[in-house]
Order: sequence, then structure tokens, then C-alpha cells
Amino acid sequence: MTPYPLTFTPVLKQTIWGGRLLGDQLKKPIGPESDYAESWEVVDHGGDQSIVQNGKLAGQTLKQLIQNDPDWLLGQKTGMDSFPLLLKYLDCNRVLSVQVHPNDEYALKMPTPDLGKTEAWYIVAAEPESLIYAGLKEGVDSQSLRNSIKNGTTAEALHSFHPSAGDIIFIPAGTVHALGAGLLVAEIQQSSDTTFRLFDWNRSDSRGKSRPLHIDQGVEVTDYFSGPVSARTSDPKLEGWQTIVSCDKFVLNLLEKGEADTGHDEKFHIMTIPRGKAILRFGKEIMALSTGDTVLLPAAMQNCHVLVDENSTVMEMHLPV
Repeated sequence: MTPYPLTFTPVLKQTIWGGRLLGDQLKKPIGPESDYAESWEVVDHGGDQSIVQNGKLAGQTLKQLIQNDPDWLLGQKTGMDSFPLLLKYLDCNRVLSVQVHPNDEYALKMPTPDLGKTEAWYIVAAEPESLIYAGLKEGVDSQSLRNSIKNGTTAEALHSFHPSAGDIIFIPAGTVHALGAGLLVAEIQQSSDTTFRLFDWNRSDSRGKSRPLHIDQGVEVTDYFSGPVSARTSDPKLEGWQTIVSCDKFVLNLLEKGEADTGHDEKFHIMTIPRGKAILRFGKEIMALSTGDTVLLPAAMQNCHVLVDENSTVMEMHLPV
């Protein structure tokens, strides 16, 4: 089959910390409720499956595409039988819990094996007082982290800063972190749901019940040597792709000015538009994308030309190999 950019029906998640920005700003198909927290754009993880919206493959799940022809979608060199990355948007109406994720080695030895989770955030929008918590302050060790959790003062052990729209924050596995209230975020991560909750801001529900914590596991997998995490930014003067994050799990590029090519390299490519508009040209076809749209280019895709509008951003993500 001739490859083409795949679009998917998002998998929507509702929690107490969600809001309505996924629908109001990103045009996701949310209902009347006011607690939509996450829109999983590209996912193949257990029962959470992206379903193709467009073209001859409409109605098939991402898992089915891989089962039917893994080389066509993932590339001949991967040897994978599931999609390794997960792209989502998050509406943080309230501060999220303080979390840490294990690496692959630890996660694969768990009772229910999974991948570890390294991730990166693109800040789509931020209220002036919003905070990012990313990494431990210098000198914090396992005992002082335990003490701060016990005393309800975990924030004092964490590095924090006020982010701005357009910032990128890289969170390797083992980095203690939390997204603050008032943030709209695009997140690329390993396809994993392994999270250890260290602290939940002393919250409880209407019955006085708190959410469970995973202190022993979280303290064990925390990286105490990497220190505070700072935001990364693109150069607004540069045309073409800018590589913002390159690690052993994924590469994250931004296109904010001009045009660029992608595909034709035996890799799959995820592209999403956190703000503005862009045009894709592939063969004789043209696809217009606007804020909140996401496409997946199969590994068999020929060259795809991307033209970004003024004051717009294209995020592009692929495997490093």
C-alpha cells in the first residue's frame, strides 16, 4: 500500500486535575464536562489504542497496523512489535502529583513488566504563576527526600521555575518532577504507564481518602546526581528543523520558520502542531494541519515537505536509530 500520513482519533482521559483547554484551545472532541486532562494522540499501550481516522486504513488500531506490517510502519531495522513512543497533550488545571519514573531495566523486572519512561514537555501555554518542578536541588539525597515527603514539604527539595510558552523540558527516567497548575503541555514519552507517586500535596477526596504513594520504589529509582533541570528553547531566527532533545529514546525537533523535509529514511515520524498551522506536501497530495492536529508518517513514507505558517510550531519526533 502506498504510505500516507495517518491521523488518529484521540484517546481522552478525565481526572480531577483536568479542564477544558483540550477542547477550547486544541479542538479535541471533548464532551460537556470540565475535567478533561489528557488527549493521547499516538498510543499503542494495552487497551489504549490509536484508531486510524483517514484513508484506506480507517478503523484499524495502531496495534493492528504493526501486527499486519511492522516494517511498513516502524521500519525494517527496529525489530519492534509495538509502537515505542506515546504522544499526548495535557491540560493541567491543578498541580499534578510529584512523580518519578524508572528506567527500562527496572521497569522490565516489575511484576507487570513495562518500559521505563523518559519524556519531554513542550509548553503550549502557561499562566504567569505556573510552576515546573524538575529535578532535585543540589545536595538532596535519598534520606532528605524521604524526610521531606514525610514532613509534607517535598516542594522544598525540588528545583522549580516559571516556564514560558515554547519552553522544552527534558525529563530523563529517574528525574523527580511535577507539572504545576495553569499549564497546557505537549508530551512525548516512551510508551509506558509506569509512574511512582512520591507526594500528592497532602490532598484527600471528599471522604478524606488520599491517593496511594509509592515512596520506597520512587526513592529507589530516583537519580540523585543529575541535579536541577532547566528549560531549553529554540532559536526564533533559524529556519528549518532545530533539534531540541536527542537521547537514546527519541529525537525531538521543532520547525518554527520556513520549510523542511522529513521522511524517506526508513523511520516513522510523528508530527503535531501545538500552535498555528502547517502544510504537508507528499507526492501530488497536500494536507493542511492546524493547532492540535497530529499525524504519523509510516517508515515507508517517501519524502514529505513541511511548510510552517508564521507564528506557528511543528513538533517532529522519531527514534534515534
